[in-house]
Amino acid sequence: MLDSRSPLPLYQQLADELSDQIRAGQYAPGTRIPSEHVLAARYELGRPTVRQATEVLVRRRVLVRRRGAGTFVNDASPEVDLFSLGGTLASFRRSGVCLQTALTKKLALRKVGAEPENPYSLQRVYTLERLGSVDKKPVLLERFYFDPKVFTQMNKEVFDGTSLSRFVEQRYRLVPRGGRQTFTVTRPDGAVAAVLEVSVSTPLLLVRRRLDFPRAVGAVYTELYCDTGEFVFAQDIGDMTHA
Repeated sequence: MLDSRSPLPLYQQLADELSDQIRAGQYAPGTRIPSEHVLAARYELGRPTVRQATEVLVRRRVLVRRRGAGTFVNDASPEVDLFSLGGTLASFRRSGVCLQTALTKKLALRKVGAEPENPYSLQRVYTLERLGSVDKKPVLLERFYFDPKVFTQMNKEVFDGTSLSRFVEQRYRLVPRGGRQTFTVTRPDGAVAAVLEVSVSTPLLLVRRRLDFPRAVGAVYTELYCDTGEFVFAQDIGDMTHA
């Protein structure tokens, strides 16, 4: 189940695998997960690697350690790391939450309006808009902007709305190496409020994110409107470079 040839570290792969099992109900809230010794034998890993994997999930509040008893699935509100270079779907999955996505604006080459905070203001770039929901409740609206000099002929691609990071990696052989993001509390305009099914007076967390690729700094820009009523959105600084 783990791939030693993957650029994703083995401890992160194991953390993802455990998150998937928790989300699937294999380990219910409050139940104890197998010991480090058992997991190490099951996945043919060293115990330090297993310890790294469970520590990632402890920091994200998916798991909780109890002295003398073991490591258990947390029953607290999920925490989602908003700075995951693997993408939004991966961020929710690693927190044990199933995020359903649907395109609200299909991928197309469009001219961006006069938006001072947008690095592609008044330029023609590839854009799309995607809504993320949990248990049919909208929680996140994402707007993506792709540099057409890097992502050439992107409008001819068939994108089904699943994983953008995987789409970019497979089609363009590009993996993000870093980036920058800012956080602002904002009130949504009418269009955003309608999609997220909130009022225009509802405070939202607005995350502006720039992703850097080898020889392509800032090739992807994203705006994320987050409803914080259901989830704790966080940034795991210590694990950023391996997310």
